[in-house]
Amino acid sequence: MKETFRSIEQSNPSYGIRNLHFVTIKSPQLGTRGDICIYIPENCPMDVPVVILLHGVYGSAWSWPLSSGVHEQVDQAIKEGIIKPLILVMPSDGLWGDGSGYVKHQEQDFEKWIVEDVIAVARQLAPDQISQASKFFIAGLSMGGYGAMRIGARHPDVFTSFAGLSSITSIDEFAHFVEEDLDSYQMDTELSLIDSLIANKERLPYFRFDCGKDDLLLAYNQKLHSKLLEANIPHDYEEFEGGHSWDYWKNNIMKTILFFNLRF
Repeated sequence: MKETFRSIEQSNPSYGIRNLHFVTIKSPQLGTRGDICIYIPENCPMDVPVVILLHGVYGSAWSWPLSSGVHEQVDQAIKEGIIKPLILVMPSDGLWGDGSGYVKHQEQDFEKWIVEDVIAVARQLAPDQISQASKFFIAGLSMGGYGAMRIGARHPDVFTSFAGLSSITSIDEFAHFVEEDLDSYQMDTELSLIDSLIANKERLPYFRFDCGKDDLLLAYNQKLHSKLLEANIPHDYEEFEGGHSWDYWKNNIMKTILFFNLRF
């Protein structure tokens, strides 16, 4: 397979966490280095599905595995036969400001970082497991939920399904979390989730999102759900106990993994 990136630095598995790999690449879309954590289960088969998980503001590539233990939850579910084998790919958002939003900025394209570079490096690092037949899924929390749902809606040719947990639903809501000028996020089109979903309505896969009943973003998620119903866009929406915290995300991420598993 032709190498895609000028440089790739990989962790030594002898010193790492079992089945969890840490990778740094020089990204064409970022113009800088980008970090990715990848979980590959033991005895991973060919044509395995891939789930990309996007973190929220202030986080990085290590956030999902080391704040929620998602790789351990998935590993156990695979061993128990609850889900089919899958690879988790957990990239940084590009490490811009408090959070890049996974959108295009003036000089960096954080959406393409995910859709092009992250997928390409996953294929390059796991050529014996990820094939052209492998299906890709994307999910995230908070800012990552915004990124996953927007990117999933805009690239239905790439992603079989997508999901959000406690998702930001529009650029204005970033003001709750970041100190950067919101104008920095507005270099592209379809910036609200409802606009992205309606614009791609005819091609959307079935998707889901959920939110905690004590989450500061609950009203926004409820509004998105209502607008999707008005637009006759099929989806799953659920609310569970909890707020905008890792306790909620670590306790509910497997609901999304199980949802994806039905589509593997």
